[in-house]
Amino acid sequence: PVVVGLFVYLILSNQGPLGSLDWLFTARAMVVSQTIIALPLVIGLTLTSLRSIDPSVPLQIRSLGATRRQLAWTLLLEARLGVLAAIIAAFGGIISEVGAVMLVGGNIEGQTRVLTTAIVLETRRGNFALALALGIILLLLAFLTNWLFHKLSYE
Repeated sequence: PVVVGLFVYLILSNQGPLGSLDWLFTARAMVVSQTIIALPLVIGLTLTSLRSIDPSVPLQIRSLGATRRQLAWTLLLEARLGVLAAIIAAFGGIISEVGAVMLVGGNIEGQTRVLTTAIVLETRRGNFALALALGIILLLLAFLTNWLFHKLSYE
């Protein structure tokens, strides 16, 4: 993640190819870096779950006259547990990530500070009580989100 953050930083810096966008130290830059971090995991796990579908299913769907979009949607529905696992894994990686968002976001109060960077900042300040409180909030959000994903997997 830190290398991704450095890569995005260099691309979005004034001398970088996308420096004219003026996105460095913004939430947009943070979203770009988090997307780059999560995308390979989501793609890999989704493709693995799609490959586990019986090869006759796409043939049956096509024989019923489905369009390409309908075929893709139906296959994603068939592989929904694997896709959901991919989303959960990506979420877990992103919610705990500090390096990339710190590099491209700058941890600016009121603009680009997120829970993970706030925890790092408060720990460096020696304000361990606040850092622990923020950590508990982050854990509760992670557990709540995972519980919701778990509930979705049964519907």
